[in-house]
Amino acid sequence: MTYILDYVRTGRGRASERGGLHHLSALDLVNTLQHFLVERNDLDAGRVEDVVLGVASQVGEQGADLARTANLLAGWGAHVPGVTINRFCASGIDAVAQTAARINAGDVGLAVAGGVESVSRVPIFSDDGALWRDPEVVRAVGSVHMGIAADLNATAEGWTREQLDSYAVETHTKAARAWADGVFDGCVVPLPAADGVASFATDELIRPGTTMAAIADLPPAFAELGAAGQDALVAKAHPEVGPLDHRHTVATSPAMADAAALLLLGDDGAAEKTGMRPRGRIVSSATCSVDPVIMLTAGQEATERAIARAGLTPADMDVFEFAEAFAALCLRFRRDLDAGAERMNPNGGTIAMGHAFGATGAIMVGGMLEELERRGGRYGVAAVSGAAGLGVAVVVERLAG
Repeated sequence: MTYILDYVRTGRGRASERGGLHHLSALDLVNTLQHFLVERNDLDAGRVEDVVLGVASQVGEQGADLARTANLLAGWGAHVPGVTINRFCASGIDAVAQTAARINAGDVGLAVAGGVESVSRVPIFSDDGALWRDPEVVRAVGSVHMGIAADLNATAEGWTREQLDSYAVETHTKAARAWADGVFDGCVVPLPAADGVASFATDELIRPGTTMAAIADLPPAFAELGAAGQDALVAKAHPEVGPLDHRHTVATSPAMADAAALLLLGDDGAAEKTGMRPRGRIVSSATCSVDPVIMLTAGQEATERAIARAGLTPADMDVFEFAEAFAALCLRFRRDLDAGAERMNPNGGTIAMGHAFGATGAIMVGGMLEELERRGGRYGVAAVSGAAGLGVAVVVERLAG
């Protein structure tokens, strides 16, 4: 059995040179969280048997096994291993799922799982993978941009521009309220601001007061990309849909962000040796893949599999944390799983607070557990869809204190 012993994250900074975390590297973000975990829990870091981090762009300063490098820089000792994994946007949640499986198998007893991404310093697609850059590969597999896949789903499902915009207003409103109510005070670790005096402990992409009128005139975000050849790839793969109607804008798409998150996971023996009270247990997980052109439905499919694998139903879930990989997929998820606004992303999501690829899934697992604690719920599920049609979901049970 795998327990969640603790969870911490950074705030989410805008993925630009003007962003609040641009002056810090991915290593800086992870090291800060490592030090905080040790201090808050009086943790002997030498007991940690592995550190598993999701990192989507493993090049430049995010390359060369960032997890192992972070352990050495944090002073965790030469005997604490580390590894980075890449399942695109689902990397962080996959790090949690894979680590839990290893704990359940008896491979490790105490481990740290999470993720990090500094998109402002290591931009999206900077790994120059064949899936993005090789024209022959792109044509052969139908590799399309995530925004094009979102518009494909919106067109196929018939979601209107007004419905998409309404979801964006909802998630910004929830996120602004959550921060005002102090929902994230217990998990967000302050970081030094660029001026060296102030501290950064917020999700700076939230736009409080967002209204339908304020975003009504925004242009489609992906129409030009579609006209440049991506629409043709979609037409070849899914002629039954007809011409794409590009309905997503920057307001209904997840903004890119810099962030990191860590969860301390352990078995019964680890909980006893560290003297830490388990906050939750990982009940099940699921990994799946779907058509890479449709792409973004994988997180929902993984959710359905993970819930079924746990012997539960969507009605048993008190909290759904679903990565807001564009508004159309959130509306589909809500409809199909009957996940009303009060249960689904109750404190806002990545459209409002930002998407730091490798970190997002770990943030969602931890945030989901904290929301279960706040409302006294029992079960929750977190899920992320990734590029190329990948999806990962994790079901958690809160343990009463």
